[in-house]
Amino acid sequence: MPPLPISEAASLPVWRRPAALLVLMAIATPLAFATWSALLNNFVVEAAAFDGLDIGTLHVAREIPGFLAFLVIYLLFVIHEQRLAILALLVLGGGTAVVAEFPSYWGLMATTIISSVGFHYFETVNQSLQLQWLPKDRAPKIIGWIVSAGSAGSLVAFGTIILGAEFFGWGYETLYWLGGGACALLALVAWAWFPIFRAPVTQHRKMILRPRYWLYYALVFIGGARRQIFIVFAPFMMVERFGLAVHEVTGLMLANYVATIFFAPLAGRMIHRYGERNALIVEYIGLFTVFIAYAGIYFFHWGVALAIMLYVLDHLLFALAIAQKTYFQKIADPADQAPTAAVAFTINHIAAVTLPAPLGLLWLTAPGGVYALAAALALVSLTLAFLVPRHPMAGAETVLTRARPEAADPPLTQPAE
Repeated sequence: MPPLPISEAASLPVWRRPAALLVLMAIATPLAFATWSALLNNFVVEAAAFDGLDIGTLHVAREIPGFLAFLVIYLLFVIHEQRLAILALLVLGGGTAVVAEFPSYWGLMATTIISSVGFHYFETVNQSLQLQWLPKDRAPKIIGWIVSAGSAGSLVAFGTIILGAEFFGWGYETLYWLGGGACALLALVAWAWFPIFRAPVTQHRKMILRPRYWLYYALVFIGGARRQIFIVFAPFMMVERFGLAVHEVTGLMLANYVATIFFAPLAGRMIHRYGERNALIVEYIGLFTVFIAYAGIYFFHWGVALAIMLYVLDHLLFALAIAQKTYFQKIADPADQAPTAAVAFTINHIAAVTLPAPLGLLWLTAPGGVYALAAALALVSLTLAFLVPRHPMAGAETVLTRARPEAADPPLTQPAE
């Protein structure tokens, strides 16, 4: 069956439309990834005796596929974006399912890289599909609901871990197989149930870096550094400093995602009403405050209650990052969505690949210093947020530029031969 144009998708039942597919994939992803994340810190400490340096290097390995996300551009020569997204989900699910079968440093490295290839390639293509398939005037609201659906998937994963570990005595093997297998199963449903959708504009199949997207690239780069500090060290702190057990760490993550289910749609409406500029300013002020307080936990020996509150607030602020996506959607050439999503993921992961190991060394002597650095990065992001126009568009990408009828500076790279 030939691909179905997006313009004709409204004739399908609601549960077979593009937005429904995006929601299904959003639910499938955290069934594997949330399971991996929730169990990882306890599993590596108990099974492989990891310290701060070990967890840092493991996360460096996990981020290498994200750094190589630009290779997605070349895969699009041989497979449709939608099919690639679903195949990536299958890899994510399979890699997650077998984690507990290899309880050693190098075994964890191998399974981490496999699942990471699936996760990062899916996220790259998924972002591109969202920007291509969703109308600009409704994208923030719809993406908010997609984020909420992903949080619901995480809620299912964490609830299963808590119930399984506490009431049924399930071990790591069972829990990893359940989470990874459920993700893979939903990927197969997505493959069989939905038609292939054709976006209104054919995407470039080449590397593209445009000077007029520089502010977007900068926001993505610093956002990657901040996100990595949270993902690697915030849950590790809960285990190492405060001694939280696996069900307590999972319960904390569960609380995060319950809150996000309700907050993400509100964040989408906020961005729709007040604009990307204001949403990003609020996000970065919040992040600066959170990271300063995180540092205070180590410098002033504040307790676990504050750490838990900050952990939840930090996670909620991720929802406002929707504004980065919709800001780019408004300024970009429609044919740039796929290649720029791939390039942006690579830019985002420059910090993710380079920071965890040295920050792991810093963690061994001054954990508070890690969060002080994160607060400084939040201040840089806040400065950049003030450069986002109130009404971004092609030709008015920053407050330093004025809108013009055409914004067509050539890409810095050449088409692949």
